[in-house]
Amino acid sequence: MTVGIVMLVHTALGRAEQVARHWHAAGCPVVIHADKSVPRKIYSAFVDALSDLPNVRFSSRHRCEWGTWGIVAASQSASELMLEEFPQVRHVYLASGSCLPLRPVQELIDYLADRPRTDFIESATTADVPWTVGGLDHERFTLRFPFSWKRNRAMFDAYVKLQRRLRLYRKIPKGIVPHMGSQWWCLTRQTLSAILQDPERDTYDAYFSKVWIPDESYFQTLARFYSTNIESRSLTLSKFDFQGKPHIFYDDHLQLLRRSDCFVARKIWPHADRLYEAFLTDPAGAMKRTEPNPGKIDRIFAKAVEKRTRGRSGLYMQSRFPNEGWENGVTSGRYSVFCGFSDLFQDFENWLTKATGARVHGHLFGPTRVEYAQRQTIMNGALSDNPKSRDYNPQAFLTNLVWNTRGERQCFQFGPGDNQDINWFMAKDPNAQISVVSGAWAVPLFKSNRNFADIRKEAAQLQRIESEFLDVLRSPHAKARIRIWTMAEFIEAPMEPLQSIVDEIGNKSLRRLAEVPKMEDLTGFGQFLQNLKNQGMHPYLMGDFPVERDLGPQQTRPRKPYLVK
Repeated sequence: MTVGIVMLVHTALGRAEQVARHWHAAGCPVVIHADKSVPRKIYSAFVDALSDLPNVRFSSRHRCEWGTWGIVAASQSASELMLEEFPQVRHVYLASGSCLPLRPVQELIDYLADRPRTDFIESATTADVPWTVGGLDHERFTLRFPFSWKRNRAMFDAYVKLQRRLRLYRKIPKGIVPHMGSQWWCLTRQTLSAILQDPERDTYDAYFSKVWIPDESYFQTLARFYSTNIESRSLTLSKFDFQGKPHIFYDDHLQLLRRSDCFVARKIWPHADRLYEAFLTDPAGAMKRTEPNPGKIDRIFAKAVEKRTRGRSGLYMQSRFPNEGWENGVTSGRYSVFCGFSDLFQDFENWLTKATGARVHGHLFGPTRVEYAQRQTIMNGALSDNPKSRDYNPQAFLTNLVWNTRGERQCFQFGPGDNQDINWFMAKDPNAQISVVSGAWAVPLFKSNRNFADIRKEAAQLQRIESEFLDVLRSPHAKARIRIWTMAEFIEAPMEPLQSIVDEIGNKSLRRLAEVPKMEDLTGFGQFLQNLKNQGMHPYLMGDFPVERDLGPQQTRPRKPYLVK
């Protein structure tokens, strides 16, 4: 008694020939099904190349498109030919052209000889499997799927929705309890022949031909009728990613495959010369005999999936796009945003640099250029100061800046004259520390030598923009550390809010600030605001500035800041 190999091939026929010869050399008869999509000329050359092997057969051809009945029909045709042509076969092992034996074939033969009545086929009910991808588990057995998921996805989805809406559900044949599992099985002659010769086969075939991905349910379900001993696992190592796509093994997976102790692995890259040379070898150079244990490498695959789906904090990568929110954190490190401070204080950026040791930029999202610290034109990661490249994707610009300077706290100025497309991104970022002195943008206008009509127009526009920004910061979706003061309450005693901000940045040991930065001379600012009111513009974000009030900086106790987050 021996093991018969059924191979389903559709591409890389040269590698399929190489593996078929390896199976045959170990005494295993081989039946090959070549996809009908393979051109006749290429198929004929493939058949001729294996014509010197006496125990190799080719079954009738079917078109095998993923998710359709053709794969089951191909497995049926090849299995029937195997059982008919090779009566000495006791187990039939289903493999693909991209499968590669990892251990001497004789070890597989001996392993199955010790288990003459055991069927190795992954078989579990839909309620017990966690790997279904695409939102269809039990419905794949109760709906019809006449359209190709790959070639006609729109019609596939539309017809599924139509059946759900009209409640057009199919009746599962009597006695059938749908099971699912890996396509790659190893069945005994007794079980496989019972499935193929079942008097109700026409009924089962008609039903499963309209099931979605029937190759993962046909044999898995019917084997439960006839098998006396099922081990619900596959002897083939096959791993799938979180999207349900198979992992491909390359040359650098050699040691990983050796540690699996499995008999066969798929899916092997056709150009992985090192793998084919290492495993299609004589028994002396192969792995030691041991129980197959793919669980030994499951941890490695789990870590790979975690890196692909979560990744490192603030690191964006192609495999997670275009799914918003899949990133493991919005940015990779903490940063501080100051709104209105550079308008209110003279030389604020240099003062903050000395007080914290952080890198303090100007307006990174300013309209004319990216104002890097010390007037740099290029930052870490080759980030240019060109506003056009920055504004192409402001979120990517900020995440790149924080990522490329990780380990160093970044601080920058922000105001209503800057690009506002970054507002929500910063507000929802838990790494952001946003401090706002509302209305401080009016100080440069107050000190400018411009026509008052132009000042009024610009003030109205800046107030509207900042008001919208404050609405974003006050949203329940905001996750940043946010502090908001009106300008009037802030200048009453700026020492305490500045101290709390510097302490939170925390790059230096906590100590009391000796002095605050020099504030702009605000004498006459109250009258300026009154003039705006007189011209029909109501400046409300600054707080209460009486015209007669002396607006020089005072050191009295400030009002409690409005703490949003």
